[in-house]
Order: sequence, then structure tokens, then C-alpha cells
Amino acid sequence: MISFDYTLLIPVLPLLMFLTLGIGGHRLKPLMAGLLGSAAMGVVTVLSYLTAIQYFFVGGGMGADGYVALIPFQFTWLAFTDTLRITLGVMLDPISVMMLVVISTVSLMVHIYSLGYMKGEKGFQRFYAFLSLFSFSMLGLVLATNIFQMYIFWELVGVSSFLLIGFYYRKPSAIAASKKAFIVTRFADFGFLLGILILSYYTGTFDFGILTQPETSPVASMAGVSFMGLSVVSWAMVLVFMGGAGKSAMFPLHIWLPDAMEGPTPVSALIHAATMVVAGVYLVARLFVVYHFWAADIQEVIAWVGAFTSLFAAVIAITQHDIKRVLAFSTLSQIGYMMLALGVSGYGGAEGTGYMAAMFHLFTHAMFKALLFLGAGSVIHAVHSNLMTEMGGLRKYMPVTHITFLIACLTISGVPFLSGFFSKDEILVAAFEHSKVLFAIEFLVAGLTAFYMFRLYFNVFWGQERHYHHTPHESPWVMTVPLMVLAFASVFSGYLPFTHLVSPDRLPFEVHLHWGIAIPSVLIGLAGIGLAWVLYKRPSRVPDRMAAAMGGFYTTVYHKFYIDEVYLFVTRRVLFNLVSRPISWFDRHVVDAFMNALANVTNGVSDRIKGLQSGQLQMYAATFAAGVIGLVLLALYYLGSA
Repeated sequence: MISFDYTLLIPVLPLLMFLTLGIGGHRLKPLMAGLLGSAAMGVVTVLSYLTAIQYFFVGGGMGADGYVALIPFQFTWLAFTDTLRITLGVMLDPISVMMLVVISTVSLMVHIYSLGYMKGEKGFQRFYAFLSLFSFSMLGLVLATNIFQMYIFWELVGVSSFLLIGFYYRKPSAIAASKKAFIVTRFADFGFLLGILILSYYTGTFDFGILTQPETSPVASMAGVSFMGLSVVSWAMVLVFMGGAGKSAMFPLHIWLPDAMEGPTPVSALIHAATMVVAGVYLVARLFVVYHFWAADIQEVIAWVGAFTSLFAAVIAITQHDIKRVLAFSTLSQIGYMMLALGVSGYGGAEGTGYMAAMFHLFTHAMFKALLFLGAGSVIHAVHSNLMTEMGGLRKYMPVTHITFLIACLTISGVPFLSGFFSKDEILVAAFEHSKVLFAIEFLVAGLTAFYMFRLYFNVFWGQERHYHHTPHESPWVMTVPLMVLAFASVFSGYLPFTHLVSPDRLPFEVHLHWGIAIPSVLIGLAGIGLAWVLYKRPSRVPDRMAAAMGGFYTTVYHKFYIDEVYLFVTRRVLFNLVSRPISWFDRHVVDAFMNALANVTNGVSDRIKGLQSGQLQMYAATFAAGVIGLVLLALYYLGSA
């Protein structure tokens, strides 16, 4: 029997490193702090890969009926009843082990890359402490044995995000972006908490192992209870999905993610492209059995929210000029793909293709999107600008960045036979079998993705060569080595036998490449690349003329359909003016006025009677005598009347 006791070290090491660098980092030289953080993450990565190999390929996770959930470590933190208790522990199953590989790989690459990118930045040690805190939070989230433990680490991820986005705390836009991310996700997380409480109230448990048993789950007891025409389990699961939609920036809770690009570029790669934003996808996958068997209506909602978000974000990405914002909207679109796949998935065998495809695309997307962000960081590091309009011809100066970025662009565009081709094709197959409308949306998104990614690529590395203040140069090896590692992963991660590793019923199954869908999706991707080639490979005024011809529609898309302005209008004009101001007036003029009047009356009465405690013996004696005389007279009066 293989022992997985060492897996406790996987989340503990980053926690220890956070405490070490957070408390004593100022005593260390910046390079030493970075090396310590990177070394600890290197150990975590080795342990994560060892766990994956032993679980999947050595047989440590295989039982008689497929892969099993193993709990090598667990203890009870709070016990409410015999069954309702909050435990903290480590759970290993196919999707948690897969996420260990994703998180550790991307985090290690970001740690190494940041040694070069963040060199000379004030607060270098603080940056590595925050990276370690985020890694601990995300690892704790995916290893959670129960939904409440997941919620604890879910909130820690939010704190980590706030700290890292606002790393440049002297920059007003970074502070505003960090607050925006924190507030928006807190609203979503409130829904998540309500969903947890409803689910635990009716089932009497937080435990994933109990909640996700298709035959014996106590969730079945909720099926007959309804509220406002919807079953209680549907209410609970839509609230849980609200938390996932906030963390994964699904429409209409997407507004925080593009602004989060104000943080350092390695943060964008780690949190807002590869790991944090897929936490919502992971949450839906973790509770997939509950959604599929007892909240099928909410599963359908998840599919349509994912489809709309993917199209909505892809359209906006076409108009953006900041390279990090293009990649941010690309992330929104790709996360939408994953949500759609979970929403259309069945349960057993090939019917679970959507679930498998969502996890498969999560895995491949983490590699090529981290590569895209780190490649963008390499470009920004060279030209000191985020705007494509200030870039061009950089392939001559940055050959490694150019080639690795091109590989990532080809991968996300679904070019055969790179990893993105395999994972995206499976999502399209699942969508086609569920709904032709959903398939048509994602088919269009495939073409848009190829177009906006190669619009970005040609503008940065080809197009019009700019007059730079300083001649651009390739980034140092500490930045280019992670690019090459991620490029390798982007090419070959698609060849992992995911159908044998991840499925909703944890049983291996077989799928074959669906050429009837794969060929058209490749063709529309190539069409998008070809259109970008024509419009952007060489300097041309055609794109500007096309934008001008679209008039107000282009302007609306460029301003992200004015969703941020709508939120500000609702917040300032409605909530602040129509709700908050009347409440504030009532608080000042009624509540405060009543309390002030009460205080004034009390003070007035005390002023009147304080003379009774003057400390003068004569007055006390006179008062005493008057009291005695009064009592005697009162007694005589009552005796006379009797």
C-alpha cells in the first residue's frame, strides 16, 4: 500500500515560507528571499509530481471500481453534531491531484521568472511572501476534504489576490483594482456561504465524500422541498455557483478581472490566468454529482452562462490595445469554455466527455495562458509599455520570447496537434451533442480567439517597427527558461491520456477524435489567423477604417459594453443617493437625535439634582430631618383617615 502521508507538506511548506518571509524577510537580501521562496516551491512541485505519478500511474489511487478518494490526513476542528462537523485535511482524488500539478508547475515558473522581472522592485521580499501565501491558499483549496474547508481557503485566496493586485500600493489604479476585485468577489462569496449553509442544514454534513455519492447522498432528501417554485437544492446550488462565478469572473461578475492587470505581470500569470480564476470551475467540478443528479436546471444555467461569457469576452478582446487586457478577456473566454463543458456534461462513460474536457482544458490552458502572460511580461520588461500601439518588430530583438509566444498563440488557437487542439475539440464535441446553439456559439468563439490572439502577436512582433527609447533586448535567462518550460508543456500536455485519468464517475473511458467537428474548428481557427495576417502583419490603415465604419458599435465594444459604467451608475446614483443617503439622514436626524436628546435630558436632570450630593453635612442633616418629618406627617394622615 502506497503511503501519501508526505502530501501534508505540500500546503504546509508555502505557509512556512510565507511566515518566514513575511516576518523576517526584511532581514534577508532580496535575492536570498526570492531563492528561498523558489526553492520551497520547487520542493512542493517535486512532491506534487510524485503524488500524481503514484496516484495515477503506480496504482496508488486505483480501487476495484475506478479511482478512489484518499484522505491521508484529517482532524476535526469544530463539531456541531455527530455528523455536522468541520474537518481540516487532505483529500486526493483525480481532480485534486491534477490541480496539484497545475498549481505547483505554474507557481514555480512564476517564482523563478520573478527573480528577473521583479529585480530591483521595492518590497521584493514582501512580493515573495505574498506569492507563498497565495500558493498555500490555492493548494489548501483544492485539497479540501469538505466544502467549509474549501470556503476558508477560498477566502484566503481572495486575500492573497487583494495583496498581490495592490502590490504597487503607491499607484492609485492598483489600489482601486485590488479593492474592486475584493469587493466584487466578496458579494459572490456571500452567495457561496449561503449555499453552504442551506446545503449543510438539510444534509447535516459538509463532507464532499458524503455529498457527492450518487446513490446515498443526503442531498436526495432535499429534492421534495421547494421555495418560490424552485427546489431547495437548486437554490443552494445556484448560490454555490454564484461564488464560483465571482471567482472565475463569469458575466456579470467579470468586471474585476481586466482591472486586476494593474498588478505585476507575474501575478497576472499566477492568479488571474492559470490558477485562481479556475477555482470556480474546480468548485463546480467538485460538486458535479450534486448538480447533475439533483440540480440539472442549474447545470443548464452554468452552460449558458459559460457560453455567453466566452462570446462576450472574445468580442471585447478584439478591440483592446493593452496586451495584458487582451489576455485577461481571453482568460474570461476560455473559462467560459470550461464552464460550458461542465454544464453540458453527462455522468458515466462517454457521456462524461464534457466533465473530462473541462478539466483537460483547465490543465492545458494553465500552461499556455501562463506562457502568454509571462511572454507579455518579457515584452513589457523590454519596451516599458503595455500598449500594442507602442510595439512592433520585436521578433528581431527577442527571439526566445517571440518563438515561445508564437507557440502559445498557436496552441490557444487550436492548431493541430498542440495541446489546445485536443482539449478544445472535446469541449466542442460535448457541446455539439448537447445543443447545436451552444456548439455554434463556441465554434464562433474558436475563430474569434484565433483572430484576436494573432492580432496581438502580429502587432507586437511584426507590424510597424517603432522608435524605442532604448534598443529592446531579450530577457535574462531566469525569465526565458520558464518561457521554454511552459512552451514545452503547452505543446505536449495535450498528449496526456485524460480520459483514463479524469471522469465524473472516476472510471476510465475511451473517446476518439471527432474529425467532423475537429476539421471545421481548425478551419475557422486558420481563417481567424489568416484574417489577422492580412490586417496586422504589415502596417495598414484598413483596421482603423473598419473600426470607424462600425461607429458606435465598435466604441461600445471597446468600452466593454459599458458594464462598468452601469455598475457605477447603480452604485452611486441608486444605492448611494436613493438608499444610502436616506438611511444616513435617518441615522443622523432620528437615531442620533433621539440618543442625543436622551443624553441631554440625562445631563439636565443630573445638573438639577447634583446639589443633593454636595458633601455639606448641614444639608444632609436638614434633608434627613425633612424626610423624617415628611414620613411622620404621612403616617399621621393615614392613621387619622383610618
